[in-house]
Amino acid sequence: MLPRLWVKEIRPINIEGGFVIDGFPSVGFTSAIASESLLHTAQYELAGFVDSADFPTVTVLRDGIPNYATRIFVNQDLKAGVFASYITINEPYHRSVAKMMLGWAKKHKCSLVVSSSPMMLPDISSDQVIAAGSTESARQKIKESGMTVLQNGTIPGIPGALLNEGMLNGQNVIVILVGVGEEGPDFKSGTRLCMAISKIVPGVSCDLTLLQKQAEIAEKQIKETEKETRAIRESMYG
Repeated sequence: MLPRLWVKEIRPINIEGGFVIDGFPSVGFTSAIASESLLHTAQYELAGFVDSADFPTVTVLRDGIPNYATRIFVNQDLKAGVFASYITINEPYHRSVAKMMLGWAKKHKCSLVVSSSPMMLPDISSDQVIAAGSTESARQKIKESGMTVLQNGTIPGIPGALLNEGMLNGQNVIVILVGVGEEGPDFKSGTRLCMAISKIVPGVSCDLTLLQKQAEIAEKQIKETEKETRAIRESMYG
């Protein structure tokens, strides 16, 4: 039986025809850092929470206000929704999370889900962006955005599950591949991912200085939460 997830929406949401950005850290922290950074570059509103009996019990305080560790933000002008999470999701739960996000995107009639995955990408130029698509339409959008479509490779975690489920259900999913193995903090990869997302999602900020500043802050916050919840998670998952 797949783990049960609860989605609680706290405001009306209208992002029909828009985009959903996956910020779950299932393989590294880059996606979480990038999604958290994007929230500070435009006017996103808290629209809901995601929880599960299988998630570590933790609250994240912001300006004195308790928050669930996994939240949904929307910008109705940009027609964009962002799943932002401070907790790492273990492997048995990846398929459930992917199904939940795709179900939410379908409910709100979104046209595309954007995710990311770290990958060793040798012999490419620093400005080249590679991505995988679940459908022919998604792969065409990758090309139109000036990116290269991945032809052969393996993508693990929630991004891989999103591609599989998207392929089966005819939902458009794009997974941007972020090069790993380079020296330097994770926020640099998060900044590069933000810039890549801006090629796909209209209206996403391209202010590199602001993005890098926010990504550096997000990396510190996310890793602090990860450290504090590690003992709880290990006792739950074994």
